[in-house]
Amino acid sequence: MAQKEGWVNLLAIKVMEATLPYRIVNTSISGETTHGALARFSSIISIHQPAIVIIALGGNDGLRGMPLKAMKKNLASMIKSAQSANADVLLAGMQLPPNYGRTFTQKFSSSYHQLADEYNVALLPFLLKGMEQDLTLFQSDGIHPLNSAQPMILDNVWHYLLPLLTIAAAQ
Repeated sequence: MAQKEGWVNLLAIKVMEATLPYRIVNTSISGETTHGALARFSSIISIHQPAIVIIALGGNDGLRGMPLKAMKKNLASMIKSAQSANADVLLAGMQLPPNYGRTFTQKFSSSYHQLADEYNVALLPFLLKGMEQDLTLFQSDGIHPLNSAQPMILDNVWHYLLPLLTIAAAQ
C-alpha cells in the first residue's frame, strides 16, 4: 500500500480540512517492533517536538511472540519520553488472533490498558475495532488491513484523537 493511502495520510487531510493548527508527521516503519521504534524515538521527539504523539505499536511484538514485559517496558519508555517533552499521548491498542492462546492474548491486550492507566494517557483500546470480523478488509494473512480499511482505522483514531487536538489547540 502506498503511504498516501494509509490512515496517517488520511488523518493529515482530515486535520487540514478541520483547519486545526497541526502538521501530521508519520515516522512509522512497516513491520517495526517496539524495540526498533524505541531506538529511534528520542531522536524523533527531538526533531519534531510534537504536541501529540500517537503510539500505535506492539502488534508485531505480539505476532512474533516477544515477551510482553519487554513490549510494555518499551511502550512505557516511549510514553515517558513523549510526556517529558510535554506531548500528549494517544496509545492505540492492538489485539492478537485467538490462535496465540487465551492467556497470552488477554495479557497482551490488557497491557495497553495498564499502560494508559499508569501513565494517564488517552487509550484507543483497539486500533482495528469494528473490522475484526470482516475478512474482506484484510490481506490474505487475515491480520494486515487493506487500503479499503484505512478510512475505518482513521475513524477509530479520530474519535480518540479529536479531544486531544481540541485541548492542545486551546492551550
